[in-house]
Amino acid sequence: MLSNVLQGHSPLAKRQKLTNGNKELPRAPESSRIFTPYRTLGLVSSTGVPFTSIALGKTTFQITTSVGRCLHTYDLRKGLTLTFITRPQTPTSITATSAWKDRVFAAWGSGGKETGIGIWVFKRGKLVAEIEVPEGLEESIKEIIAFGSWIVGCCATRLEVWKSTNYEHYTTLTSTQPGQTIGQDQLSGVICHMPTLLNKVFAGKQDGSIELWNLSTGKLIYTFSPPDLHTGPVTALQPSPALAILAIGRANGTIVLHDVRADKEVIQLSTGTSGSSSITSISFRTDGIGAGDDGHKAGVLASTCADSGDVTLWDLNGGGRVMGVLRDAHNPAPSNGVQVSRGISRIEFLIGQPILITSGLDNALKSWIFDESPFSPVPRILHRRTGHAAPVTCLSFLPVEAEDADYSGKWLMSAGRDQSLWAWSIRRDGQSTELSQGNIQKKARKLGLLGKGLESENNARLEDLKAPEITCIACSLNRDGGMGASTGGGAIWANIADKKGTADASEFGPSGWESVVTGHKGDKFARTWFWGRKKAGRWAFETSDGTEVKSVAITLCGTFALVGSAAGGIDMFNLQSGMHRQRFPSKLTPAQARKLKIQHSGAGHDDRSIGARTYGLGEGKHTKAVTGIVVDSLNRTVVSCGLDGKIKFWDFLTGIIRHEIDWHSVAPITALRYHRSSDLIALSCDDLSIRVVDIETRKTVRELWGCVGQISDFCFSNDGRWIIAASMDSIIRVWDLPTGHLIDAFRINDACTALAFSTTGEFLATAHANNVGINLWTNRTIFTRVPTRHITEDDIVQAALPTSSGEGGKGLIEAAFEDRPEDTPEDMSLAVSTDQLSQDLMTLSLIPRSRVQMLLHLETIAQRNKPIEPPKAPEKAPFFLPSSLSLSGTTALPSSSTVSATGHETQASEFTNSQVALAERTRISKLTSTSNSEFTSLLHAGADSSNFEPFITHLKSLSPSVADIEIRSLSPLPRSSALPAASDQALETNEITLFIRALTTRLRQRRDYELVQVWMRVFLRTHGDIIATEEEENVAETNRLNGMEGDDRSVEGGRMKMTLREWLEEQQKEGERISALIGYCSGVLGFLRSAR
Repeated sequence: MLSNVLQGHSPLAKRQKLTNGNKELPRAPESSRIFTPYRTLGLVSSTGVPFTSIALGKTTFQITTSVGRCLHTYDLRKGLTLTFITRPQTPTSITATSAWKDRVFAAWGSGGKETGIGIWVFKRGKLVAEIEVPEGLEESIKEIIAFGSWIVGCCATRLEVWKSTNYEHYTTLTSTQPGQTIGQDQLSGVICHMPTLLNKVFAGKQDGSIELWNLSTGKLIYTFSPPDLHTGPVTALQPSPALAILAIGRANGTIVLHDVRADKEVIQLSTGTSGSSSITSISFRTDGIGAGDDGHKAGVLASTCADSGDVTLWDLNGGGRVMGVLRDAHNPAPSNGVQVSRGISRIEFLIGQPILITSGLDNALKSWIFDESPFSPVPRILHRRTGHAAPVTCLSFLPVEAEDADYSGKWLMSAGRDQSLWAWSIRRDGQSTELSQGNIQKKARKLGLLGKGLESENNARLEDLKAPEITCIACSLNRDGGMGASTGGGAIWANIADKKGTADASEFGPSGWESVVTGHKGDKFARTWFWGRKKAGRWAFETSDGTEVKSVAITLCGTFALVGSAAGGIDMFNLQSGMHRQRFPSKLTPAQARKLKIQHSGAGHDDRSIGARTYGLGEGKHTKAVTGIVVDSLNRTVVSCGLDGKIKFWDFLTGIIRHEIDWHSVAPITALRYHRSSDLIALSCDDLSIRVVDIETRKTVRELWGCVGQISDFCFSNDGRWIIAASMDSIIRVWDLPTGHLIDAFRINDACTALAFSTTGEFLATAHANNVGINLWTNRTIFTRVPTRHITEDDIVQAALPTSSGEGGKGLIEAAFEDRPEDTPEDMSLAVSTDQLSQDLMTLSLIPRSRVQMLLHLETIAQRNKPIEPPKAPEKAPFFLPSSLSLSGTTALPSSSTVSATGHETQASEFTNSQVALAERTRISKLTSTSNSEFTSLLHAGADSSNFEPFITHLKSLSPSVADIEIRSLSPLPRSSALPAASDQALETNEITLFIRALTTRLRQRRDYELVQVWMRVFLRTHGDIIATEEEENVAETNRLNGMEGDDRSVEGGRMKMTLREWLEEQQKEGERISALIGYCSGVLGFLRSAR
């Protein structure tokens, strides 16, 4: 137990043996080699755990919701802005929460021995204490409340009680009455405390009765019996503002206001027939108004039922009546069978405020306000924080915008089974929003679905007024008008084909138009959206054959939208005017149709030539559903694929098919992805493979295998180097396209249904089955190297999903500096050697290009870095601080106070000249020193052994400035006079000749080609005058100084020229060979790219 004693109270006596409840957590699973968990987007209230609220003085309220293993706290005054996210995460899912004073209690654990049970205490998002539980507790805590000196947790068969002062376990309350079975004796999981009853708590039971317990004595005081045996379990308890009145909700849909002092029923309310759903939550309005005909009376009660998104408002005056129904406050159960979370988990009137807070199982938290003037018994929406109510089916990062890169990699679009389209901001959660589909509530009132009446005879739901589930998304921001885009002022999603007359394009979209097109499940219309306005667009494009939309695409310019149908048709529309512009294949006129019929009847319809089908005008339509469409960057070619196993290349302007790839004997094609920069398309097939095709050559360049289950989604990386694919075997795989290797694969608990890679390469977004959140993964290869060796099935690791709190996740920088084990020797042996693969290949060096360029432009860099002003003398130091020159024994400069201005300048000049002379003498002495540097020693050693490999390796390791000094320091004098001979066989060749010979040898080896060119350029720029000049007076002067004969000097000059001529011949020979190879490769590539 924690020794956390609050408010100076001493701990109570120990009553029974306890455990701390902290089980040793399992070891964290190994992560992916490329991706690191970052965080989860889109979770607000994704579980059935009710929210809890607390008042912060008189200014605001904080509402805390559960999203699995952590809590989110929202500030009401700031518009439900996310304020805190609790860390660390609980070991298992949270089962109950309660806010008390400045702290939030969270109970977790399902009751198993492996998971354990526990209660954690959080303050401002941080864990401050852990409440210990009894050792024998194996039941999950369904509800927890804190009041006065007590903390009470309700389990299935007992109540656990702790002291709120020191979190010490106080007692366990259980009731066993004669004649009752174990099932009848179980608690229903609801408890409450009435403020007027000290140390008392009410607990509902499965048989419909209610027990009143005294926590201080641990005794059962009284049991309130149900009115009959068929009322069902107690599902809700709430004390009323009136004295000793308790509201009881039961599973049969009835609400009873009970006087606990007299054990008498005061009012009974019924939500409908006997088949009504059970009551899930009850709340009383406490601001003293809202009831009556004018709303000036007190006595308003709100209730909710299971499997319904409605909130019923009751006027308790005069026996109780329904004063209004807030229809579909949260997503109800749709009639089409889609698994959308439904119902309301809790409602609560804020103390003294006309505000109602609701949270639903649709992953939403909303606040509603009651208007006083004019009076309305039904509230209107005030704030909302929502997310997807059903699993996500489509993901797409916003593409790179032409003019502004603010959206690039920062926004993510998602579509789910809840018939919604969302825009998520990765930088700031508050900017995330759902794209509006119009005023659904207004439409519902016009159709009679919503109204001030209590019930509607129409069985339609609000979901019927929304667009069907989105199955495909296409986006281009080049013509998006932003927030200022004109919407035309008309109805949304109008079919222009139904309008009379022709449309004038100048009337539509003067400042931009729609930039998003979506296809919908079971619908023949593709719908447009305004990204900047975050709302539905003007057009609904209908397929020409009237079948379901299967794929959509938008041109890079953002002007045209293409729609593929289930029957194989492809239609192109203008996004500005909404007009139909082209059909693939193009539509034939009556005269063209008659001519084509005559040609087919006369020629027997045999159009095959060289094994390839040749299609005429109006021919080549897909015979099955079109599963993918893309348009190249220049709007010249349209590429489509279908379940008929064919890839077709269409002319964008004429609609005539130009080429076809037939895979019908291999497998149907299920999806297509396009990478614009590389002009590559990737196609997933039913045989569990992904094939990559080059649009220019129209050839298959890669076949990627390895997926075991059906491929649910796949995408290119931002640079086109990888393909990331998710399959139904719950594994995400990454292939490297240049090598064709599977370089990464990791298994997750829930199958990935959709994924997308950001345009900046920073994040991978994934959506998973049975999960309404969107997971973000960080790409660590932006700053670190990942080996591209091929991995096997044994190398697949189990990875943990990102969390909403971001705990355990890493950002871009943290992931780059994460310590990871190095490759094993077995892995290193698989790496390709960096040595020359063949003597016929010209090999470049691995030296960074910046170092090579720096060596070429070293003088320019030095001139650029030259200081603008001469160095200034430092300010006069305090008298008690000696100068650095005095401390080192060097004579300091005379101060200006002891000499005149003229004398000071003279002495300073003399000092500077002496320093320069000393530096020159030092440099000359170094050059004429008899001790060999490593550079010189390796050069002569290479000449003696005819192996210049150590010398070249040493020269490559030098920095640009050091390499420049060494090349400049090459001596033109013969070795016999410049340096003492090491042996009797000492060569008389000078260092310049040896350096040229070393470069020639490297050139013959066809290695480090670009470095040889750079070194020779620097060498000729420095020593070119020595080679070109052979004046006799310079030769005589040199002979006089070195005691040499003039013939020796002439011999050396001739030897240098001869060595340089050998290098020039080798350079010309190698240059001609490389030019011939480049010309040959260019010709072959041009032949393959040409249309034949």
